[in-house]
Amino acid sequence: MSEGFHVHGPHDHELEHAAHGGDDFSSKIAVMTAIMATVGALFGFQGGDTQNQAAMYKNNAAIKKTEASNQWNYYQAKSNKQNLSELAITLPGSDTAKYKAEVERYKQEKEGIKKDAEKLEATSLEWDKKSDEAMHVHHRWALATTAEQIAISLAAITLLTRKKWLLFGAYGVAAIGAGVGMMAYLHI
Repeated sequence: MSEGFHVHGPHDHELEHAAHGGDDFSSKIAVMTAIMATVGALFGFQGGDTQNQAAMYKNNAAIKKTEASNQWNYYQAKSNKQNLSELAITLPGSDTAKYKAEVERYKQEKEGIKKDAEKLEATSLEWDKKSDEAMHVHHRWALATTAEQIAISLAAITLLTRKKWLLFGAYGVAAIGAGVGMMAYLHI
């Protein structure tokens, strides 16, 4: 039977020692650090989720933009056929009635194609807007996560230096992170 080993970082060792040592100051910091780490992990998860949503929305926008471009190319092809039919009307000996009917048919077909292309472009813009909004929320989550990480670092420094004023700094930065996280949650 082999025994594994686990390497602790200095911060982990201090937290574990503080949690079992009966030191009230250290115990509070250990609990606070655990809470901040949990909150930071949740913020990080939300940040990754919103970033994925933004990428998906941007992908949808690109797909719709490509479909719109295809429609505009189709529109241009119909315009070229219409132009050729209009030219054919002027040629001597051509079937004028046939080419006039084709010109009208191409005009009608182009109207539907144009509407489809404009609708696809509008849909693409909607997806782009959703992507931008999701990235804004992602940035909020990222800021909140960073603030929590800074608060954890301040808590570690507080534990090592035993400076109480640093503890208030850690609480303050953690509160800022929670506030920014709330803004992200509310999509502000």
